[in-house]
Amino acid sequence: MNIHNEVLIRLYTVLVLIVLVAVLIFGKAVKITFFEGDKWRAKGERETLKYMPTKAERGSILAMDGSPLATSLPFFEIRFDLKADGLTDDVWKKNVDSLAHCLATYVDNSRTVGGWKFDLDEYRKKGERYVLIKKDVSFEELRLIQKFPIFDRGRNRGGFIVLRQPKRQRPFNMLARRTIGFVRDSTKTEPRREVGLEGRYNKVLSGKQGKQLMQKLDRGVWIPVNDESEIMPSMGNDIVTTLDIDLQQITNDALIRGLEYHQADEGIAVVMDVETGAIRAIANLQHNEERTGWYEGYNDAIGSAVEPGSTFKLAPMMALLEDNKVDLNKQIPINKGKMQFYEEEMLDASKKSFTIDSTSMRKAFAISSNVGIANQIYEHYRGKDAAGNLRANQFVKRLQQFHLHQRTGVEIIGEPTPFIKNPESNEDNWSGTTLPWMSIGYELTITPLQLLTFYNAVANDGQMMKPYLVSNIEHLGETIETFKPTVIDKQIASKATIAKAQKLLEEVIEVGTAEKIASKQIKLAGKTGTAQINYRKFDNRKNLKYRASFVGYFPADKPKYSCIVMVTNPRVNGYYGGDVAGPIFREIADKTYASKIDLHQALNSRPKPRMKSKKMPDLNIGEKEDMKKVLTYLELPYTDEGKTNMTAVSPSSDTLRLQNRTIKENVVPNVVGMGLRDALFVLENKGLEVEINGVGKVQRQSIRPGTKARGQTIKLTLN
Repeated sequence: MNIHNEVLIRLYTVLVLIVLVAVLIFGKAVKITFFEGDKWRAKGERETLKYMPTKAERGSILAMDGSPLATSLPFFEIRFDLKADGLTDDVWKKNVDSLAHCLATYVDNSRTVGGWKFDLDEYRKKGERYVLIKKDVSFEELRLIQKFPIFDRGRNRGGFIVLRQPKRQRPFNMLARRTIGFVRDSTKTEPRREVGLEGRYNKVLSGKQGKQLMQKLDRGVWIPVNDESEIMPSMGNDIVTTLDIDLQQITNDALIRGLEYHQADEGIAVVMDVETGAIRAIANLQHNEERTGWYEGYNDAIGSAVEPGSTFKLAPMMALLEDNKVDLNKQIPINKGKMQFYEEEMLDASKKSFTIDSTSMRKAFAISSNVGIANQIYEHYRGKDAAGNLRANQFVKRLQQFHLHQRTGVEIIGEPTPFIKNPESNEDNWSGTTLPWMSIGYELTITPLQLLTFYNAVANDGQMMKPYLVSNIEHLGETIETFKPTVIDKQIASKATIAKAQKLLEEVIEVGTAEKIASKQIKLAGKTGTAQINYRKFDNRKNLKYRASFVGYFPADKPKYSCIVMVTNPRVNGYYGGDVAGPIFREIADKTYASKIDLHQALNSRPKPRMKSKKMPDLNIGEKEDMKKVLTYLELPYTDEGKTNMTAVSPSSDTLRLQNRTIKENVVPNVVGMGLRDALFVLENKGLEVEINGVGKVQRQSIRPGTKARGQTIKLTLN
């Protein structure tokens, strides 16, 4: 055989072997795919192991005093692996009856002991590895269940599976619920939602995920291989809000009372710290569908831009003052509350306008005269100036100077930009009637918080602060980041304009549309508003809905808090801002004043009162030892001249004399000058019935001293 043939034989041999191997592989593949596929897929699923992420415990959202507004409490889900390695038949037979008894007694008594045992035996026969025992188990319940027979053997020897599933709890229920917010994962029908502070600070609150080895069972169920994570999750950070839980409760309660009294659809109220811009309370309440209660469905205070109505009038007034176009004491026409602007007639809402042709600019603002304010804005900002520029641009620039065209930048997602028309924009539909209607809060939109920020700046002597809701980020009680107050504008208007604006807001309470809410406890300042909802100048519909509002601050002489209240569609008991929103503002102010010591002047900060006269104490009668203790404590000199238990303190020159006061047997004693306690002790020991009128020391007694005591009723007059 030559070399050539030998090479060919070897080559063919190798080729045949390759073909045979390929045929075998192909045959095996066909067998697995078409005949054994289900078997191997099932086995693969049963034996799949994978490291899967485990959620970290979410951080808490806290009020300014540390009270939890939203926190994660530990809850657990209990599962049972009936094919655990250590769960032998012998262990099962010895303990299943006891386990069934414990489950029926302490976990679910809707099933009898026999029912539980039957079910457990059936689960074991089927080889179930992930049987649900109970959801939402508290830590105390978990400690009890862990001691049950079989379960006390743990994960591998007893099949006891514990899944930690913290639940988000809000201890104060509805308070600031929408502002606190939520994070909701996406579903087949809804996208992922991140709302409020929970959404805005989701990454901060979430922490870092851990990892745990999981085994995949039939039907795609994953169970933990071990009780603990291989990589432990890192707990999320806490955020400390600016919310004052006491003010939040006051605001929420006052708003609910007002909404129910007026049978309104919904309402908002926000309280802000004047100096810092910190939001101390925020409530957004709407009726539920059955109109049987209230809930927070949407954060309208931050997320809804509306036509504000007359509460906006402060801005055009300040524009006029900044441009030196008006004298507050000068008479202006109001034409008995009616005025024509092109084809449209404007009407006043206040009855005080219907009988007068003119009034001062100051008074027009106090009584919220639409005609008075609109007429002045129209007169001074219509047309063009000598250089051919639109005067309306100057008016809009003043509004922009007050930052009424900007968002506040508050942390909550979804704040809209205010809509202020541009006179030179074709898209904004500027018309001849736009100026007068803008001046009374129409043809523009702004959110309640944006409007409150403007009023807050006026209260703060012109310095505009950014409203904010979060002051600190903490981890396990240690501050890791602090958010300080932010100044938007150090001076939104001249000091003279701000001072006049403050006085105008005080006069609204003193002589204007909010006279009814003047408080004896605390001086208030603010502005009422009554806006027609979905107002259109060319719409003569009847039965219009209204939005009543009030914006202001307190105490007016030293502002600490600013507040806005808006009530939508009040049905009964009035619809004007002064009748609906004003009383809610007043209640918030009064109760805040009563509960906050920093709003009260310290007693020792006032000048000490001068005594009317310098004299020794008047006649006092009582137990001698008590008198001595009091006089010694007060460092008053005295001489003890008495020998009886009772004594009369008599002033003499530069000292006090303790004299005898004898109480005779069986006769009515003289108790004039005694305190009530001593008088009662003496008289009741004589068997007398005592009637009392007044407070203080005994001034008169109805039975003369020395009268024989026979159980009479003696009347004492105290003063």
